[in-house]
Amino acid sequence: MDDLEPKKKFISWPVIALMDFVTVIGFDDIIYNFRNQGLGTVTTWILMLFLFVIPYEMMVGHLGSVFSKEGGGLSSWVRGTWGDTWGYIAAWIYWVVGLPYVVDVANSMVISFGWLVNGNPSMQDHMSNSMFALLTAVIFTLFIFIQHHLRNSLQWLGIIGGGAMFIMTILYVIMTFAYLGKGNMPHTEPFTIKSMIPKFNFTYFTTIGLFIFAMNGSEYVAPYVTEMKDGKRDFPKAMWMLAIMTGFLTVLGSFSLGVFFNAHHLPNDLKMNGSYYAFQYMGEEFGMGRFFLYAFAVTQAIYMMAQLAVLIDAGTRMFLSDTAKKYLPRQLTKLDNRGLPINGYWLTTGICMVIMVLSATLPNMNSIFNQLLNLNGIVSPFATCFLFTSFIWVRLKQDKYPSEFVYIKNRKLALTVGWWCLILTFGAACLSVFQVDEPVGSAAYWHVIALNIIEPIIMVGIGAILPLIARAQRRSGKYAD
Repeated sequence: MDDLEPKKKFISWPVIALMDFVTVIGFDDIIYNFRNQGLGTVTTWILMLFLFVIPYEMMVGHLGSVFSKEGGGLSSWVRGTWGDTWGYIAAWIYWVVGLPYVVDVANSMVISFGWLVNGNPSMQDHMSNSMFALLTAVIFTLFIFIQHHLRNSLQWLGIIGGGAMFIMTILYVIMTFAYLGKGNMPHTEPFTIKSMIPKFNFTYFTTIGLFIFAMNGSEYVAPYVTEMKDGKRDFPKAMWMLAIMTGFLTVLGSFSLGVFFNAHHLPNDLKMNGSYYAFQYMGEEFGMGRFFLYAFAVTQAIYMMAQLAVLIDAGTRMFLSDTAKKYLPRQLTKLDNRGLPINGYWLTTGICMVIMVLSATLPNMNSIFNQLLNLNGIVSPFATCFLFTSFIWVRLKQDKYPSEFVYIKNRKLALTVGWWCLILTFGAACLSVFQVDEPVGSAAYWHVIALNIIEPIIMVGIGAILPLIARAQRRSGKYAD
């Protein structure tokens, strides 16, 4: 009889790593932080790799091994350690604070298509804020259709997008050393070890949240641990592969940017268009015109599609598939014939549109892009704190939570590392409120500060309303499936 049953298709750990790679780090993440710190970002990436990334991703591996039978990722971990109520709170906050980045990814797709069509950043000079928001909405709708109708779209987009972006980054680094090997000088002067050491002042620490945001997200693939053949053993392997790829991309990529850009005089729109400028400059230096620019623009479009697919699907599953149903309206727990939370996708789109409309009140596309990006450096680290509290609790009660993969066998040392990551992440999130790209004291500066406060309040507030709707449905007898 067993021979007549179809064999279950498992996801391998290298595929998990590539799917995760598109949510954790990209060439844009290097650009964002290079704009904030210049060459000093090389040192910061190295410090963050050892002081945050490796511990963080190994904690994800440990928790994924402990809760390898659960399908909700972080929400499962918090429910399993702190109970249903905290599980809902963590699931909502973690899910909703990822939505500004979902908007940012959709915006980036619009920008990538603009570069493909025009070959330059002129779109930002001609497109209105309302049209920018409309195109973003169209992209959301398109990707809900893809998730709903195209089987295996998520895995294939992850493989193609993650692999292509990693290859383009390797190419960028190789061409950098080829450029230097020909006797050419870096565009940044001086280009020394001393110039790579940042100034550790208040402004520096306000940018750390964006580094944490750039490097977190590995727990997004935790819901797929149940679709691996041996999740307890193989999921941590994916985390190690991810850490190695992250270290390579960030450190060498930042070094390469210092070669092709003058870190002391960077374009004002570097966060939005810097990746394209990087490959455009490289093509010009090697006499290859716009070849590298268009190659990257195509890669970026695919990469952003992969990110959007993973973020919409995994994030929604993480929230809806495992959160205690008593806190959710009946409509949100409904699954389609493929087991996908289709109404959850539409809720995602609705909240993203609210965020986009609020941010569209800023003066121009560059301001909108920068504010949404910097908002992630505030809200994302706050949500990541739940991961560290779960790890700390699991190690405090390690007899109750056995794990095949153990990160740091010495419990006292493991707890110390867990508390370090929690304090670092929480502090960086608080300071990131003051990470604003507008002139200090200007009307736009205070406008951004206001949005940085109002938008998170709205996102958390919606989460408080959902349990009230669910309770009303139970009282009216409409909650049963």
